[in-house]
Amino acid sequence: MTAPVFVVDRVAAGRVTLDGPEGRHAVSVRRLRVGEEIVLTDGKGAGGYGAVAAVEGKDRLEAEIAELRQEPEPTPRITVVQALPKGDRGELAVETMTETGVDAVVPWAAARCITQWKGERGAKSLAKWRATAREAGKQSRRLRFPEVADAATTKQVASLLAEADFAAVLHEEGAEPLATAELPAEGSIVLVVGPEGGVSPEELAAFAAAGAKPYRLGRSVLRTSTAGTAAAALLLGRTGRWS
Repeated sequence: MTAPVFVVDRVAAGRVTLDGPEGRHAVSVRRLRVGEEIVLTDGKGAGGYGAVAAVEGKDRLEAEIAELRQEPEPTPRITVVQALPKGDRGELAVETMTETGVDAVVPWAAARCITQWKGERGAKSLAKWRATAREAGKQSRRLRFPEVADAATTKQVASLLAEADFAAVLHEEGAEPLATAELPAEGSIVLVVGPEGGVSPEELAAFAAAGAKPYRLGRSVLRTSTAGTAAAALLLGRTGRWS
């Protein structure tokens, strides 16, 4: 079994203290003991590999970090623009996309979204998405966690698509399957996942003007909370990032 991952502000060699919520999780939840392997990361690509040297109380341990690693930024970079789902399906989408290997998630307030992020509710929902990405990053043993951007408008999404080396909109009526699309070997890929009600004609037109074509995944129609994960897995395999 691979060593558990915990987040620190800065990764360094030698004796490192892990306390606060991360220390509590390591000591009281994971019940780590002296001698067990541990990995510390800043979530930005740096990783420290070592073992537990001492445990104090219920929320503090000392780790002896023997090896430092730096995970390079992956290429091509994969960003998923995720329309806001209902309930907790947004966190489900972020969790599974993080575990799969997506590099960035952009919440999108699409025209047909039932859920709307406004005011305090929007801030809380965004915080949940970011916390989910962090926890899923730890669970999947990533050293570089995905970025979760502020919620974007359709105009902002179009600007993001215009800057991408490959831009796609998942759409059940797409003429070309994503499985046969020509993908870049480096640069950036931006994929739009619409809401349960679908991407509106006006949104499709705006995205087409930005250079994004509609693609289909297969014969079945996936829910918005699972489509991004399925598409990301396909892209990661085809670009060689899963090699």
